[in-house]
Amino acid sequence: MTDIINKLHTTGDLPDSELETLIETEDPAAAELLRKLADRVRRESYGDKVFLRGLIEISSYCKNDCLYCGIRRSNKNAERYRLLPEDILSCADEGYRLGFRTFVMQGGEDSFFTDELLCGLIREIKQRHPDCAVTLSLGERSEESYRLLREAGADRYLLRHEAADEELYRKLHPSEMSLSKRKDCLFTLKRLGYQVGAGFMVGAPFQTTKHIIADLRFLQELQPQMIGIGPFVPHHNTPFAEEKGGTLALTLRLLGILRLMFPKVLLPATTALGTISPTGREQGLKTGCNVVMPNLSPVSVRKKYDLYDNKICTGEEAAECRGCLQRRIEGSGYTIAQERGDAAGFSCAE
Repeated sequence: MTDIINKLHTTGDLPDSELETLIETEDPAAAELLRKLADRVRRESYGDKVFLRGLIEISSYCKNDCLYCGIRRSNKNAERYRLLPEDILSCADEGYRLGFRTFVMQGGEDSFFTDELLCGLIREIKQRHPDCAVTLSLGERSEESYRLLREAGADRYLLRHEAADEELYRKLHPSEMSLSKRKDCLFTLKRLGYQVGAGFMVGAPFQTTKHIIADLRFLQELQPQMIGIGPFVPHHNTPFAEEKGGTLALTLRLLGILRLMFPKVLLPATTALGTISPTGREQGLKTGCNVVMPNLSPVSVRKKYDLYDNKICTGEEAAECRGCLQRRIEGSGYTIAQERGDAAGFSCAE
């Protein structure tokens, strides 16, 4: 196993058979070597910096019916809300005061948030905070929509591909959604000059090692600036309520593999990782991650953005989240960078 890990570290790639062996190993010594090398590689590009992204969850309405998601349209028990533009701007202002230099507007696919409304919000945030980046995570939109949002000043777009294997994608999503459209959106975003984020769930229902390898191969094709992975966590009001969740060990192995395959990528230690383990985000940071995304949403709506069960930090004010994460990050041996945190090698002027 040592030879395989060293080969990945040296070349940045492995044949499928060796990737399969590495993904499936439960050898503690292999896990530790992978962790050490992943940490070394992230330090070569980013030092000990960890970038904060202020998450603003703007809407829990969604037209889609993804089988794993708590805000799917068929969940009649979901509490729906939309933040008003002034609420979103207030969150960004508070985040700036707390040292955030990237704001992430995330929500379900909600037609209420038109291009006109979003473009106005992006321009206002950029006018108030010109040294900040604006990231969007609002699902599939038209090429024209993506172009208008980019022209208004959006810098990045997060759109997890969820599953790069066609058969698995169909098992996780309703029939009206398609993997080809999801991939088209990602390549369109890249072409328009966004810093693009893709990613997948770890331990999703029906997922096999071969599916994970397909995800890694798709990411090699896409070459995103950001890769977001996290363990699948079931939600009690979805068809997958009784399915097993993804494990910490497998998620950490994949984070280490991703860091060695994509040395300069921005790699978040996700909230889902912190949900399945009290030290999950810290372990993620020690295994190649260099981004965390504290919540800036008003406390009154945080529990309503209910993607999966037992989500952490739903009762904390923004300043509490910020302070808690600073202690965790510094306790893990890293420092918070009060900057935009663009991907290494990517000019924000592009």
